[in-house]
Amino acid sequence: MDFLDKDNLQNDLILIAIFAVAILTMPIWLEPFGASYPDLMQKFAIFGIFATGFNILFGLTGYLSFGHAAFLGVGSYTAVWSFKLLGMNPIPALIAAVIIAGVFALVIGFLSLRRTGIYFSILTLAFAQMCYNLAYSVLTPITNGETGLRVLRSDPRIFDGNGSDTGPLVASLFGIEMTGMAGFYFCAVVLILVSWLAIMIFRSPFGLMLKAVKTNQNRMGYTGLNTRPYALAAFVISGMYAGLAGALMCITDPLAGAERMQWTASGEVVLMTILGGAGTLMGPMLGAALIKYFENIFSAFNEQTLEHVFSFMPEGMRDATVSLAGLFVGEGWHLTLGLMFMIVVIFLPGGIIEGLRRLAKAVFGRKRPEQSHAARDDAAQTAR
Repeated sequence: MDFLDKDNLQNDLILIAIFAVAILTMPIWLEPFGASYPDLMQKFAIFGIFATGFNILFGLTGYLSFGHAAFLGVGSYTAVWSFKLLGMNPIPALIAAVIIAGVFALVIGFLSLRRTGIYFSILTLAFAQMCYNLAYSVLTPITNGETGLRVLRSDPRIFDGNGSDTGPLVASLFGIEMTGMAGFYFCAVVLILVSWLAIMIFRSPFGLMLKAVKTNQNRMGYTGLNTRPYALAAFVISGMYAGLAGALMCITDPLAGAERMQWTASGEVVLMTILGGAGTLMGPMLGAALIKYFENIFSAFNEQTLEHVFSFMPEGMRDATVSLAGLFVGEGWHLTLGLMFMIVVIFLPGGIIEGLRRLAKAVFGRKRPEQSHAARDDAAQTAR
């Protein structure tokens, strides 16, 4: 089997080792970009997990789901209920969120995968909106409606001891509170582990079968192979990734709200995956990081910030530049994101990863002809 090949395994180990070093050193190399504070890095890791899971479905099988935010919300609610009933240990919350999100994904996927194409996408969107409305207004005893679900001191928390804990109601592991840098490193370790799992899925015969489903599902059906179980398995795995991301949101901030199930959250993960490069290993995580960077950094820019940035210009030119740039930052940061998305879709259908590959080929590919000319010269001298 190709996925058992020693060379491929070694390359994957090198890839995940480089990735792990890059993730764990984010506080250092993100400092020049102003993105090294814990809350933002936690978002990078959490939404990287969300996008990686979505990529297993969309990038490998080609099934475009507009309802993955439902599993994100289910994971969040499950994690908070785990805190309320069992205690503030994040491990049971993660396990419960992954299992419950997987069950929801199994049910929704079983019904939605009866259709393909746009009909599948609309079905997933409908299920997600149903879940949102249930959480917002119908199941208020479970979700607490628009107020959101949070941990209270009156909750059972049977393993913490009800009423004995006078400290803050935050998740803690071995006495370490999952806030700040500790929360980031917890999310980072989970991201590295699930990324390794995603690599194994991509390299496995199962992943190869999912790619075949995307390439020509009808032709596979003509051979007598039933592709639906493979697509359903990918849907469930993807939903479990989303549930895990939702649980991590509550581990770093123990609050679950129905807004995480809205269709806009589902659309956001689609943008992340396409922007970074659907079907690639690291593309969706890169897309997630870029979108969250724009959302948290560009949206914070104001007129005073822009005047400081363009202070080197003459006054008249500076005022015009600030007025123009102000359209793309602050409340208008979505315009910047939209333009970037248009450029990627038009010129780089494979996402930012394709752009990086082209750049690497342009930089390093020029050396090969020179080497070949030198080799021919050496051969000619040898022949003489």
